[in-house]
Amino acid sequence: MFKTGLFIALFTLVSSLSYAASEASAKTQETTPNEISQKPLIERYILDELKSTRHDLQDLERRLIIEITDRELSVADKSLGYAEQTVNYFFYIIAGVASLVALFGWKSLHEIRVNTTKKANTQIKQIAESYEQKFKTLETDLRRKTRRISDNHIEIEKINEIHNYWLRAQKSQTPEQKMEAYDAILQIRPGDLEALTSKADAAMELKEFHWALSICNRVLDMDNTNQDAFYQRACAYACLGVEDQAIDDLEKAIDGRSALRELAADEADFENLRGNESFDTLLTSTD
Repeated sequence: MFKTGLFIALFTLVSSLSYAASEASAKTQETTPNEISQKPLIERYILDELKSTRHDLQDLERRLIIEITDRELSVADKSLGYAEQTVNYFFYIIAGVASLVALFGWKSLHEIRVNTTKKANTQIKQIAESYEQKFKTLETDLRRKTRRISDNHIEIEKINEIHNYWLRAQKSQTPEQKMEAYDAILQIRPGDLEALTSKADAAMELKEFHWALSICNRVLDMDNTNQDAFYQRACAYACLGVEDQAIDDLEKAIDGRSALRELAADEADFENLRGNESFDTLLTSTD
């Protein structure tokens, strides 16, 4: 490409000179003696300019060749440097890998594969055991919650059934019907203290004082602070004529619940106690 440009420049210069020479020859007939005498000087000047231009072009070509050569050498030198560094780094990596292999005692690729497989299997086994334990815990928790839900469902059914029996007892007209309702409640929930004290009250209505006394004793064996049981037993003792014990139980009942004092004032079962100084004092006391 450089030589082509140089050729074009020379061709342009020669064409210009030829055109100038033709112009000069066209005016030869009109030249004066002075112009004829100056013609060799012009030709000499033109030749010197051509020679100078040729030298400049040669110098330019030489400088360009030197510069291009230097750049190519620089690029080649950098490429060789990069290649050398790459090879060095590659050998460093190989040496590092070889050192690691020697450090961990892996003598071959087969041992690497075996050890890797063994470690992978161990980790997979540990993960599987961990998830298996979690699943067992989850299963146990689900079973416990399912059992709790089932128990709650059964308890709700019992509560609904007991509630129905309480409604039946409230609507019953005779003590016998009430007794049947209370027995049904106790069959569902044997330790229901409220049902037992209500049953004792029904026994009192049936004039079964000893039976009522037995039921109250059973309640107090389970809860020795039950005011309803003390009150019902006081009624039973009063009907049986055991006044001191009746007053003692009534006092315990009123100490636990003062509202029972007003109920005792109108209680028909305490008719035998009226006129008893201790009984009257207990009813009129404001403690």
